[in-house]
Amino acid sequence: MKRLNKELFITSLCLLIFTTTVFAGELVIKGSTTVLPIAQKAAEAYMAENPDVKISLSGGGSGNGIKAIIDGTAHIGNASRFIKQKEVNLANTKGVYPVPFRVALDAIVPVVNPKNTVADLSMTQLKEIYLGRIKDWKEVGGTPGEIVVISRDSSSGTFGVWKDLVMTKERVIPSALTVPSNGGIVQAVAKTPGAIGYVGLGYLTPEIKTVKVDGVSGTEENTLNGSFPIARGLFMFTKGWPKGDTMSFISFILSKKGQALVQEAGSIPLF
Repeated sequence: MKRLNKELFITSLCLLIFTTTVFAGELVIKGSTTVLPIAQKAAEAYMAENPDVKISLSGGGSGNGIKAIIDGTAHIGNASRFIKQKEVNLANTKGVYPVPFRVALDAIVPVVNPKNTVADLSMTQLKEIYLGRIKDWKEVGGTPGEIVVISRDSSSGTFGVWKDLVMTKERVIPSALTVPSNGGIVQAVAKTPGAIGYVGLGYLTPEIKTVKVDGVSGTEENTLNGSFPIARGLFMFTKGWPKGDTMSFISFILSKKGQALVQEAGSIPLF
């Protein structure tokens, strides 16, 4: 009986060790919905090669991703913009030193409903539309009809870049419909004939129509050669210099295989 109890104890102990080491490492990644498709593809491939690592992903915007690494609720914070000085200051007050890793490039492309006849807008026209000064499509050469302005919320890195590059820091019209994700922009524009929005390259679908900017299409080639004016880097931030599984995962994304997954996700690889 003692021997049986001993064997049961050893078996239970082995099972306990096994169940606690099935996921020896756990990575939590939060933030930008633009970077999310890259992170999803990379996470699937990484876990296939490293079955002892569990990766959990969520969106919520670039601001939330950076906040998560400052608060320590994520190992990696995805951001479709660079960290703001006020975020750096907040991090430093908490003894946190965010480290950026640029993992991809991207373009922010204006999009309209496929029924819209407008195919090209200038940077000035885009700004005037988002300021609410141009209100009808006939003012920019389109079929007469009200322009429905759709934008992202303030925690979005995509919004931050749009505000810097298109709005030149001026405020988007308060009546703009605000949505929390790239996917939300796609859905809203696809359902609204008079709508205009903007999304990252990875979210372009047949449901929406892309609009050139100053005669230049938002493509990988035009982003790389610098001719498309609304372009940016995509980042993953860590709390200090990464170690262990965090470093391994970022190294994977920055590898040749990882950059191929960046392209599969619809963004632009670094090499």
